[in-house]
Amino acid sequence: MRVRNAKSPCQRRWIITGDPHARTHLVLAHGAGAPMTSPFFTHVAEQLAAKGVTVHRFEFPYMAARADGGSRRPAPRAETLVADYCEAVADCIDRIGKRTRLFVGGKSMGGRVACLSTADPRVASRISGIVVLGFPLAPPRRPHLHRGNVLENLTRPALIIQGTRDPFGGRTAFGNLILPGIIKMCWIEDGDHDLVPRRSSGKNSEDALNEATSAIAQFCEYG
Repeated sequence: MRVRNAKSPCQRRWIITGDPHARTHLVLAHGAGAPMTSPFFTHVAEQLAAKGVTVHRFEFPYMAARADGGSRRPAPRAETLVADYCEAVADCIDRIGKRTRLFVGGKSMGGRVACLSTADPRVASRISGIVVLGFPLAPPRRPHLHRGNVLENLTRPALIIQGTRDPFGGRTAFGNLILPGIIKMCWIEDGDHDLVPRRSSGKNSEDALNEATSAIAQFCEYG
């Protein structure tokens, strides 16, 4: 497994984990509050690389500015980040070539942006599927602000990894959606928004992440 830091011609920072010549690659964007170097993201990338999926992590401009010592302004609306995500996908394609299998996704907000980006035909025509770790269906205690239409309107295969007690959307909330058959759900029993189960469940975060990354590797291999 190889981990390397890189910059694209447009100075976008990347962390690439795994074999750069692998058959299967996954672009992952971070969530609203934690950077691409968070322990969660790093662990996910390392586990996926060990399972044969090379992970390409990048940061949206607002998060990159924080890393450079800028202000910690709140994350912008997801819709405003779609263009940057599409550019990141194009950047990744330039590096890995068009003969590899490419998936896109992200954690929470990053996953939602990935879903929105597939409305761009340049992205939709190139990718094999979407992977979301903890889809932010609705803010806690505000279920009326749900964003389920993003999922209901997907036209590319998707895998949603969701904790059953995720305050942004658990089993009950997702049960109210009409999801297309191309969407697969992987439920992490007792997992929260970071997929972490309570100690009383008899599972730990390592178990949960292994279950999640195994499901992602299988999805990327077989759909």
